[in-house]
Amino acid sequence: MGVRFRVVTAEVAEEHGAGRAARAICKRNALAKAAAVAIKFPKQTVLGADTLVHLGDDLLGKPASLAEARRMLGRLSGRVHQVTTACALVCGARQKVFSVTTRVTFRELSLKQINAYLRAVPVLDKAGAYAVQVKGEWIVEALHGSFTNVVGLPVERLGAELAAWFDTPAGRP
Repeated sequence: MGVRFRVVTAEVAEEHGAGRAARAICKRNALAKAAAVAIKFPKQTVLGADTLVHLGDDLLGKPASLAEARRMLGRLSGRVHQVTTACALVCGARQKVFSVTTRVTFRELSLKQINAYLRAVPVLDKAGAYAVQVKGEWIVEALHGSFTNVVGLPVERLGAELAAWFDTPAGRP
């Protein structure tokens, strides 16, 4: 997008909750991350983002262990789920929060396929225990919506929001 940036990790606890709306949780987490970093850089536009995988009312965040990752992939096997990413732009008192949701259909996976995927892909820092951009063809049958959203940042929508934020065609200040 032509935007200069640096990565600063926000030291905030991510909110979770079974049966709660993924979009609302992601928006709160993204805003908390952006706000925490924006305090350190009051004149800079800060982007915070948060992604959750949801299967019905069940929210799948980052697995705590490979055993939990194996269970998550087993639950997603052969089913359609959604991936929601929320983004928050913050600069001083100005804020913009938005979200994007993508539908993903998983292939029917055997335990052998799940274990092979877990050996090949580091998943402990990935919502839903998978990275569509790394060996995604092993596990994903179909994707309806933004691929970059499933990766963790809806680049297409972010570009449009940055253009509006900075009120320039290219989205740059």
